[in-house]
Amino acid sequence: MVAIAAALLIPTAAAATPITVAQAIGQQTGASATVRGYVVGQPTATNTVVRSNFPSDYALALADTPTQTSTSQMLYVQITSAFRAQWGLRTNPGLLGARIDVTGPLNAYFSHPGLTSPTAFAHAGTSPTTTTAPTTVTTTTSSGGGYDTTYYRNAIGKTGSSLKTALNGIIRTNTKLSYDQVWNALKVTDQDPNNSANVILLYSGRSQSKTLNGGDPNDWNREHVWAKSHGDFGTATGPGTDIHHLRPTDVSVNSERGNKDFDMGGSPVAEAPGNYTDTDSWEPRNAVKGDVARMLFYMAVRYEGGDGYVNLEMNNNVNNGTAPYHGRLSVLLQWNAQDPPDAFEKRRNQVIYDTYQRNRNPFIDHPEWAASIWG
Repeated sequence: MVAIAAALLIPTAAAATPITVAQAIGQQTGASATVRGYVVGQPTATNTVVRSNFPSDYALALADTPTQTSTSQMLYVQITSAFRAQWGLRTNPGLLGARIDVTGPLNAYFSHPGLTSPTAFAHAGTSPTTTTAPTTVTTTTSSGGGYDTTYYRNAIGKTGSSLKTALNGIIRTNTKLSYDQVWNALKVTDQDPNNSANVILLYSGRSQSKTLNGGDPNDWNREHVWAKSHGDFGTATGPGTDIHHLRPTDVSVNSERGNKDFDMGGSPVAEAPGNYTDTDSWEPRNAVKGDVARMLFYMAVRYEGGDGYVNLEMNNNVNNGTAPYHGRLSVLLQWNAQDPPDAFEKRRNQVIYDTYQRNRNPFIDHPEWAASIWG
């Protein structure tokens, strides 16, 4: 791990006439404004704002009164990396109740009236100034970069079940999508890097128009890599709509894979060269073997049964049926090692984190953690 110290100029809120939170909620047009309000907590989901035990420095909620408890009267503010050390609630819990000015575009955040990509923060009524603050950017050979360097701080140094528990605590607080929202999300997360009008289909590798999605032959649809029958979670919000394991696939290839576990061998899949299948398992093409493994590892860590969702676990079996298990673990660990994260997979992880769910797949950033937990 390499730490690089840098000086970063961080502006405070611009000298514009502030508007109220109520006005900002009614002006979600993308135009920039300075909003004045009281810090009333941290949004962790569309209808959830916490007032203690803040999980991160990535967001805060503003209201026109310091005692406001109705989320409908709150503005959700994204805190980008330049401002987290000074304005993030995990680092600065004493900001709760403070009256501040925030400048930036008025756009939805957590599918809620919000302000994203802020350009300035300041305590209300202070004169605009420019300050110099140190920041530390940490890069690793295994991560795609672009995320806060403290994201995994509670996991560093841990192994085995302690590592799994720590990672669950980090990634479980995430924005959740509806199943309909998944369509548009996949058009962004799986965009063909050589053709922005297309997506790349997981198993076939085919580049296909984003608009050719649906249920007709040769359309693409939404593949649950962790088969939704393995735990019977369907397409309800939660594991059924978590885009860390949802990928575009050819309709008929998706159907042929069905709910099979993953293993080596079988007969070639005619519509997806390089894939093989038999009665109880599916082997994906070499280029995405590691991708598949890391998606399943993510699901087994993210969904531990403590937040109302099913407890998903890895095992070394096939024919898992409706049990909340997926295999074959020994093969998936091999695939994780032989097919490390590539640029496409890293970009996908970053887009999900930045734009949609606000959580990451830790096994893309640190593929070595899979062997530490299950090896």
